[in-house]
Amino acid sequence: MTDLSDIPVLFEGDYRGRRYAGFGVPATGESVTLHPVDAGRLRSAFLAGGREALVAAATEGAGTVTVTVGDPELRLLPPLLPNDTGAEALLTGFMGTHRSKYDDEPDPAKEFRPPNWLIKGFGSWVRMPGEPLAAAASTVALLEEPEVALVYVNDADGTPRYVGYTFANDLNDIGYHLRNPWGWTPYSKLCETSMTPWLFLGEPPRTVTGEITVERSGEAAWKGPFSCGGDALYHRVEDMVDHLFSYPVMRRPGLVSYVLTGADKASYHDGFRIADGDRITLDFTSHGVVLSNVVEYAGRAGAA
Repeated sequence: MTDLSDIPVLFEGDYRGRRYAGFGVPATGESVTLHPVDAGRLRSAFLAGGREALVAAATEGAGTVTVTVGDPELRLLPPLLPNDTGAEALLTGFMGTHRSKYDDEPDPAKEFRPPNWLIKGFGSWVRMPGEPLAAAASTVALLEEPEVALVYVNDADGTPRYVGYTFANDLNDIGYHLRNPWGWTPYSKLCETSMTPWLFLGEPPRTVTGEITVERSGEAAWKGPFSCGGDALYHRVEDMVDHLFSYPVMRRPGLVSYVLTGADKASYHDGFRIADGDRITLDFTSHGVVLSNVVEYAGRAGAA
């Protein structure tokens, strides 16, 4: 397992109508101490003084509470998600980033060619562990995608400031994508994305390893290993992010960005097909984090 002993982990949640912050990666059923935090306090603290100020701000509020993880009154939140409509947070991602999808080895001397990129939605669209993931009733074939999610906050000048990283499942309809790879990819990505609330306050990870399990009717129907992180990518993370944030619309002051760095091949490529009601569990073993969600086919074929 990757040595994470020096990397603090911060999380936030809503409890009985108030926002709180805590530390670590507590397991379900474990008791944690939560510190009250005002809306935007942690983001402002980070922009003013970096990670140390962020950690300090998470413990300054008076009136701590002790809560059991899994308490139905506690809803964990995506890292640093704004308290308003969610329009101040954006979830986007890169595609085709892994080495396994290229025939050659990366050459730093070559001109950087950015990978494909797309917008998944607002930060408020992100689902948390245990919440269902909605996919269209017209879905052709789903693919789970274990990914590293980088978290950025833009300062008052619009400069993106890297805060830390977490993990996500970028669920998508690869079957629909493959019917028209040049035109229908944005439709294929209109599946909900889940994310862990645990914000690792360290540099983007080089190596992340784990296992995917898809359960059907309570039984494991498919299992497979995965790897992500910088060492698994064809492109350098720095190059991808620098290119993305070179666009002015991504540099709006105060914007929180969750940037998905891409995933390798998984269950679909092994011939397995995810069905309505299946549970997808991503065990990020190297980092002691588990992300589990049930897939729900929802909606109808078209508007009335």
